[in-house]
Amino acid sequence: MILVAIAASLAYMLAATTMNPRAAYEGRQPPVAEEVIDATLDDYNLNDKTPVLQRYATWASGVVTGDFGKTWNGGSVNAEMGRRIMVSLRLLLIGTLLGFAVGVGLGAFSAVKQYKLSDRLIGVSSFVIMAIPVFVLATLLAIGTYNLNRGLGFTLIEYTGEYNPRLSGWDQFVNRLNHLILPTISLSLGSIAFYSRIQRNMMLDVLNQDFVRTAMAKGLRRRTALFKHALRTALIPSATYFAFAFGTMFTGATFTEKIFSWHGMGAWLVDSINQNDVNSVAAVTFFAAVCILVASFLSDVLVAALDPRVRVS
Repeated sequence: MILVAIAASLAYMLAATTMNPRAAYEGRQPPVAEEVIDATLDDYNLNDKTPVLQRYATWASGVVTGDFGKTWNGGSVNAEMGRRIMVSLRLLLIGTLLGFAVGVGLGAFSAVKQYKLSDRLIGVSSFVIMAIPVFVLATLLAIGTYNLNRGLGFTLIEYTGEYNPRLSGWDQFVNRLNHLILPTISLSLGSIAFYSRIQRNMMLDVLNQDFVRTAMAKGLRRRTALFKHALRTALIPSATYFAFAFGTMFTGATFTEKIFSWHGMGAWLVDSINQNDVNSVAAVTFFAAVCILVASFLSDVLVAALDPRVRVS
């Protein structure tokens, strides 16, 4: 939690010293009196005339009690964050787990089929996907789906928004899943390519180890030896990379949410920067730091489960 506090504090200080919340009130017609602007900004703890350390102390004392302050227009940061967190977690959790599982599976399969056509296809595809920026990939998916729906004459896959508010019950649940398809693909493709390359290399190293050959020499079927011994050992480096991949996933979610019109934490970060919303930027940074902290913990748990040598008795 110390690292989370440091990350959020640095983000607040950077935002507070570079952003200008006053710009949202200046230049209005009719003009707003400077005294009114100062009073409003004081109420939101955004007044640039107040020393930044004093503003930070006020903000930090609120965060300790669970209050992240007010947005640039007087709304509750807590309320906005509570609504948007669930939107982002739907993308991050599903995208991360899907990317990890599929990437590891493809990497292991590619290693077993080394130098065969399937291995080369997976390798080339992975490098191509990793070379494409997330926002380009998301845009291509949206354009391709739009043309597909237009060609079919009906909407097969939704390409914008989170759900259709006119639906309810089971129909809305299915509609939410439909809206989730493209953003999840956009986020998970990069992870799949990343993990497949790591897992292939790790699997190739393990396949030539003595303990794998010994297991097969003792009568274990090749498939059993590969899954029970080789794959489990080769998974350890991928589990270690898990936390770092989760952090980069959040960055990708920022572009994905904006392109597919999902109102999550990533889209909120972009909007907050454009609106000079210091408190909201700090809140999003806090959320990202917590996500990486949780991913680091899960990474340690996975490594402990896969490698008995690091378990604590």
